[in-house]
Amino acid sequence: MTAADRQVISSEQSAAVRQAVSPERSAAASPCHPERSTAASPCHPERSAEGAESRDPARRQQQTSQDRKRFWRGVLCALVGGGLWGFSGACAQFLFAHYDIAPATITSVRMIGAGVLFMAVLLAKRRAGLVEMLGDRRTVGRLVVFGAGGLFLCQFTYIVTIGYTNAGTATVLQSTAIVFVMLFTCLFARKLPRARELAGLVLAAAATWLIATQGDPAALSLPAAGLAWGLANGLSCAFYIMYPRRLFAQYGSFAVTGVGMMVGGIASLAVSVPAGVPQGLDATAYLMLALIAVVGTFAAFGLYLHGVALVGSVKGSLLGAIEPVSATAFSALWLGTAFSGADWTGFALMIAMIFLVTGEKPQPSAEEAHNSEQVGQTNEGRA
Repeated sequence: MTAADRQVISSEQSAAVRQAVSPERSAAASPCHPERSTAASPCHPERSAEGAESRDPARRQQQTSQDRKRFWRGVLCALVGGGLWGFSGACAQFLFAHYDIAPATITSVRMIGAGVLFMAVLLAKRRAGLVEMLGDRRTVGRLVVFGAGGLFLCQFTYIVTIGYTNAGTATVLQSTAIVFVMLFTCLFARKLPRARELAGLVLAAAATWLIATQGDPAALSLPAAGLAWGLANGLSCAFYIMYPRRLFAQYGSFAVTGVGMMVGGIASLAVSVPAGVPQGLDATAYLMLALIAVVGTFAAFGLYLHGVALVGSVKGSLLGAIEPVSATAFSALWLGTAFSGADWTGFALMIAMIFLVTGEKPQPSAEEAHNSEQVGQTNEGRA
């Protein structure tokens, strides 16, 4: 799971919470005490079933145990989903190292393969919502912009960056998207960033500088093209984060991501077809492509969205920081990529930036917290 995806899911969860909070109270006034709810009125000897259950220690303990299991299931799903995104980057690095394959080809296979799986699930389980979404011309136009201008560019620039560098470095450079989002948000709102945001900006700049120069300002150890594509990836991911917030709030992240993935896959054919069909691919190469599409994209999105629905957007964003760790670990342990001390320091600084920028969220009121839990239960069924 990329930093971009974590921010997108956070925006969806926040919008869903706001929709869930109703301005009207559902409880009617008690005839004996107008200021009290009838559900707990002393004028009535009987109590509601929910009230009785809430006062039953055994039931309360059982509910607490279920909530705990649900939470840890969400943690596991979010961690696995984010880790699989890192795994997909390592698979792409493996293909570049052993085969003559273009980044556009990997991007097309990844997006079309995952898009087909997303559409199959939507047609099987959420057909009505899909028809509603595709029946509105303005929504379709936004989906095209999101898929072709957001998802495709984000995926394509990421794969190109891996080709010039490696999976770990590309994923860390992609994390600059959080900084770009912060800068654009402050620019549009005409306000200065807060202290934590400024500190995050400094950490991101220091991390990028260390990775690119290895601490020597007179030398650029990272290929200039790799650095340029990595920053372009951060910019494209910033657009991918900020643009679809209304779509996510209205239709949900799974449906919008699925359709956007399919649209982006079709758009990718414009660059993959001219690149030609790669030659010399064997069974291992086709296996890597399948793993990127099915495991590293479709399963990664599904698991992460499900995990965020269970643990909430704030914790989900923090758990998603596993992605650069995963990409670096797979790159070093599986592919034998050597990282210097400056690289590891830069990776640590970038991860610290993610925690710093995403860790401070406004605390909801008690009523919003209750409704947020209900929204999470609803999203569990969707994601």
